[in-house]
Amino acid sequence: MKQVWVKVIPWQKKLVTTAIEGGADAILVEKGKTEAVHALGRIKTIAPDGDLKIDKDVIFAEIKSKEDEERVLKLTKTAIVVVTAKDWKIIPLENLVAQTNNLFAEAATVEEAKTLLGVLEKGVDGILVNTTNINELKKILDLVKKWSEKLELYSGKVTLIKPLGMGYRVCVDTCDLMEIGEGMLIGNSSASMFLVHAENIENPYVSPRPFRVNAGPVHAYIKVPGNKTKYLSELKAGDEVLIVNAKGETRTGIVGRVKVERRPLLLVEAEVDGQKVSTILQNAETIRLTTPKGKPISVVQLKPGDEVVVAMEKGGRHFGHKIEETIMEK
Repeated sequence: MKQVWVKVIPWQKKLVTTAIEGGADAILVEKGKTEAVHALGRIKTIAPDGDLKIDKDVIFAEIKSKEDEERVLKLTKTAIVVVTAKDWKIIPLENLVAQTNNLFAEAATVEEAKTLLGVLEKGVDGILVNTTNINELKKILDLVKKWSEKLELYSGKVTLIKPLGMGYRVCVDTCDLMEIGEGMLIGNSSASMFLVHAENIENPYVSPRPFRVNAGPVHAYIKVPGNKTKYLSELKAGDEVLIVNAKGETRTGIVGRVKVERRPLLLVEAEVDGQKVSTILQNAETIRLTTPKGKPISVVQLKPGDEVVVAMEKGGRHFGHKIEETIMEK
């Protein structure tokens, strides 16, 4: 997930409060101002005496030559580096983005921020906002907090729907509201998942709960930010999950509550180019998968041949991190 820091040098209280209200991850201030920031909200400071210390945790580097570029690459191995250059046409930012992480860059306008975030479709890891224009600051904060990499999703053809016995399933309640076509990626395997739709559909039996995804059993994987996965049983209040729509657009949601209850279950299998995808869901009318057109389809109406949205990837995972090794999950 991209981060956004705000430079408040010289001190301006309005900039700090705007940054905090807009979801900034940290504030760059002069020495001696950390306590003043903390008095306004819980947020990290970057300063010689801050939560993140300048020249130790965070290093500022201007790039003027190839030698500077090589020095930055070394520095990013142990610290976050905020880079600037008088002319990025001479020292292409692509060179740095392609070779390292822990890379931030300054932006004074929303257009500059868009460019920095989109370099090589990977972008810098964070933006340091350097403007005293409150409206521009708000625009950049909104841009960065909503920015996400697009996932490649596929259309899977349903091959099996099989009622099972009882088991413990997990409802993920977030501090967000999901729209039609949105949900979370859930699966029996970390390499293949279904887009399970949010419970935001009108129903004669129960009110819509647009903050909830009835995700699946305790053993299942869920996609979380940072191209990682977790077991549903691991989730707890305050964790981050990935909210996904049928187009592959993503955003971060915060878990507010996890409900684990014993319910009747259902096995669903599908195929994509001969590769099997499977998950287990609660056997209930309110549980839905998502069609390639972004429409919800209830598991009780599901039949072989129906097409639903799935995510596929190569390689396995070790403690939620993607790795390249032979792992078979059946």
